Amino acid sequence: MSRISETDLILNADGSVYHLNLLPGDIAGTVITVGDPERVGEVSKYFDRIELKKSKREFTTHTGYIGDKRLTVLSTGIGTDNIDIVLNELDALVNIDLASRHPKQQLQSLNIIRIGTSGAIQADIPVDTLLISTKAFGMDTLLHYYQHDGSEEEQQLLTAFKAGLPMAYPFSPYIASADISLLETLSKDTPQGITISAPGFYAPQGREVRARLAAPELTDAIQQFSFGGQRITNLEMETAGIYGMASVLGHKAISFNVILANRVTQTLSTQPQQIMDTFIQVILERLTTLK
Repeated sequence: MSRISETDLILNADGSVYHLNLLPGDIAGTVITVGDPERVGEVSKYFDRIELKKSKREFTTHTGYIGDKRLTVLSTGIGTDNIDIVLNELDALVNIDLASRHPKQQLQSLNIIRIGTSGAIQADIPVDTLLISTKAFGMDTLLHYYQHDGSEEEQQLLTAFKAGLPMAYPFSPYIASADISLLETLSKDTPQGITISAPGFYAPQGREVRARLAAPELTDAIQQFSFGGQRITNLEMETAGIYGMASVLGHKAISFNVILANRVTQTLSTQPQQIMDTFIQVILERLTTLK
């Protein structure tokens, strides 16, 4: 591949990547992503020691150790537009020689672990539980800008999903999957399902406050979808982008969803901070087993 230009990959004066403000040695091989910058400290407080803290815009990064396991926790902000920035810049830190601006011959695959909140859309998924996304349908457009070849199973699921969408829904979703090896290593009998990654919090997730929904049937279509024994379980705003970009760039990703609302039963967690803290500890314990 030819040299990457200064305008395609922008670096800061100190050589760090433009948005994340990080240098290649600043990140571990396992990167935990969270949406909220304040949640970074809620994760890193369980590190035995922290060697680095950096922050720029909504991107806050802490890198440290639990025992001899080096981990990075990084806030992405909300939405797949930020995921585009975060995944590309994380990849640049490990797979591009930033001095020569050429990709390295030996490429590194990061473990990218999302810990985020989510709303269930099936009545039998209780609030205050943990759920893993096996796959995610992206209702945004991010992955359409990249060359991406899905598996035959993914294509079958996507075709079936599109066929069930209401006529009033004008956009073309995409699909991306969790890494199989991370699922096998980290799932530990945790419930799993297909996730919808929406490009907004209100109308894109079927919420109607004052503005009217253009496709009011969309939520029912999502809830009723079933194909090959798989169903859609929850809504959030980043997983499809993470899975898609990880696949494009050769990284491994898995998304843990802390269920704080159930849209069918209209129940909301009364202790969200405590529940998130509990599952952060559960997930961190699992991550110490990763190679």
